[in-house]
Amino acid sequence: MNMKLLVTAAVAAALSFPLAAQAQDGPAVGAATGAVTGAIVGAGVGAVAGGIADDTWPRFRSYVEERHVPSYRYEHEVRVGEDLPPAGATYYEVPREYGVTRYRYTVVNDRTVLVDPSTHRIVQVID
Repeated sequence: MNMKLLVTAAVAAALSFPLAAQAQDGPAVGAATGAVTGAIVGAGVGAVAGGIADDTWPRFRSYVEERHVPSYRYEHEVRVGEDLPPAGATYYEVPREYGVTRYRYTVVNDRTVLVDPSTHRIVQVID
């Protein structure tokens, strides 16, 4: 299923729960709200607006490996939200076929990541 469609449906469902909660109260409403929240959080793992879709990760990883991009050594955990130093890592344009124009990619501690070039913040880890 298309990730954007799934996230959109989950958000729409979550927004409708406050109306349902006014009419009902109790464990059923809490369970339903928790399920939707879990779906939203789960759908967001690895996904980022404007990022590389999960189903194209293997092809993109192969693309990066074929280019022998050197790995930048970073002393912190490689995770979304981490800011890379302004100097040291080299950022590369993502080919248009992957649908990403806003971000750049690099390899950090042998992991391919998408980075916002204006802030050097990791926005997606391609595992």
